[in-house]
Amino acid sequence: MGSETIKTGRLANGETQKSVHKEKRGLSSNGMNGKHENLGSNRAGTSSSGEGYDLMMNTGDVDGNLDGDIEPVFKKARQGDLTFQDIHDNGDFFDEDEEDDSDWEPVQKHVELIKWFCVNCTMVNLGDGAVCDLCGEHKDSGILRLGYFASPSSQDAGCSEVEFEMKGKNKEMHSQLSASNSSTAIGFDERMLLHSEVQMKSHPHPERSDRLRAIAASLATAGLFPGRCYPISAREITREELQMVHSLEHIQDVELTSHIFSSYFTPDTYANEHSACAARLAAGLCADLASTIFSGRVKNGFAMVRPPGHHAGVREAMGFCLHNNAAVAALAAQAAGAKKVLIVDWDVHHGNGTQEIFDQNKSVLYISLHRHEGGKFYPGTGSANEVGRNGAEGSCVNIPWSRGGVGDNDYIFAFQNLVLPIATEFAPDFTIISAGFDAARGDPLGCCDVTPAGYSRMTDMLYTLTGGKLLVILEGGYNLRSISSSATSVIKVLLGEGPGSELGNIAPSRAGLQTVLEVMKIQMNFWPSLGSSYAKLQSQWGAYCNTRKQIKKRQRTEPPIWWKWGRKRLLYHILVRRLHVKSKGKPSLHSS
Repeated sequence: MGSETIKTGRLANGETQKSVHKEKRGLSSNGMNGKHENLGSNRAGTSSSGEGYDLMMNTGDVDGNLDGDIEPVFKKARQGDLTFQDIHDNGDFFDEDEEDDSDWEPVQKHVELIKWFCVNCTMVNLGDGAVCDLCGEHKDSGILRLGYFASPSSQDAGCSEVEFEMKGKNKEMHSQLSASNSSTAIGFDERMLLHSEVQMKSHPHPERSDRLRAIAASLATAGLFPGRCYPISAREITREELQMVHSLEHIQDVELTSHIFSSYFTPDTYANEHSACAARLAAGLCADLASTIFSGRVKNGFAMVRPPGHHAGVREAMGFCLHNNAAVAALAAQAAGAKKVLIVDWDVHHGNGTQEIFDQNKSVLYISLHRHEGGKFYPGTGSANEVGRNGAEGSCVNIPWSRGGVGDNDYIFAFQNLVLPIATEFAPDFTIISAGFDAARGDPLGCCDVTPAGYSRMTDMLYTLTGGKLLVILEGGYNLRSISSSATSVIKVLLGEGPGSELGNIAPSRAGLQTVLEVMKIQMNFWPSLGSSYAKLQSQWGAYCNTRKQIKKRQRTEPPIWWKWGRKRLLYHILVRRLHVKSKGKPSLHSS
């Protein structure tokens, strides 16, 4: 069996060899083109035998059957004398019969990077995950439909049990309360949603229309607005009213944007063709709310407006702000009869525009609690030493936090020991809160830790100052869940609901306490009521402030603990004994 197989193989090879020779004889009369084609087919036919190369180079058959112009090339090839010039001159003979590859391109693998922006905090997320890496919000959550009542970690699935439950509660509330006898007014107009950045940069602008949509959705789901709150009609502020706050040049600059498709006052303060109208509506709503509240037609109000305003100064727009809504409202309240107006600004950024407008006006007291960090936090103004000028010293009270992460305890401690004592001594007729919610927990810009309960508590503490005549104006806040839940908590206090849990002993952070004491030391020169409180706080909390410094000093003087078990153990015991003798008789750092 094995031998037969071998013979058959030889016979096949022999036949193949003959056919190749016959084809090569025929090539000589067809010219070089025919040779090229048939040689290619021969190679293809013999490759299956594994011996095609030997057959083609069989000199016994090739020498007598090729044209004269090809024979020298084969001879050189046999002798190993073939040059590049020979290959070039006989290119058609040596070229392989392959398809034309002139249009060949390398295969490019397009790796598509999935990128999406969180609807809640605007931060960029990479990959096909469904939950934001920063805030945990589902990319298809229902926060714009249900507000903060929507589940943060699941996709919006239409009407939910929460929605049905809230609708049932709302019907009960509507049967007990009508809008006509509501004590709280809400200022809102959908045209303010048209103010937007035309072309997105690296990610969506944090000051976006979804901020108002999320608050409106939360209030609607909770049955507060529409429902328990009274809506006031919107109007655009007049140029004459704006000129009481801003320069004519500034007003004209803002108006000019209505004729421009897209423009910027600063790299982060945008405008489109609707922005000027939105800014006039926001200022007009704040002015009308202030006069309506002071006249007694409603008890208090919430201005759900944008663009925000507290960075807008006399001559410039900045920090997302075009017109200063709080300043317009303060002057509107005074035009309605208020003699003294208090503005408390708890936005995480200092309201440099509001301070500039009123720092020479003794009839308006401006108190701001904000991150400062030695001027490194935007906008860099608002140090404790900025107190007002030209006879109005003490009209500005800045409480500048020295770090991020400030929470409820520090804010409420500052309210108890600074804001309320100074405000009580000032005795205002009307109170305005510049309510930025960017110090709220989860805000991507503020990076602080104030909760909705903290905001409701601060609102409640200010509520009784002027007999409930209180206007809350929306400023910043860029986490939709944080801003909507915080705004809802504040409005519930305006409606008469308590802030929740009672205040216990508020223990501030060490940094927060140091800030409060620093501000008290400066402001007691203008507000005498702070004198006794300052002395009491120093005696009560002085050791607490200095504990960290003493611990650091002690750590520097004590020898390293590992000396105790090494070659320096004798030196360690000597130094420790000396330190013990020196500190003998001194009070312990941990004594009560």
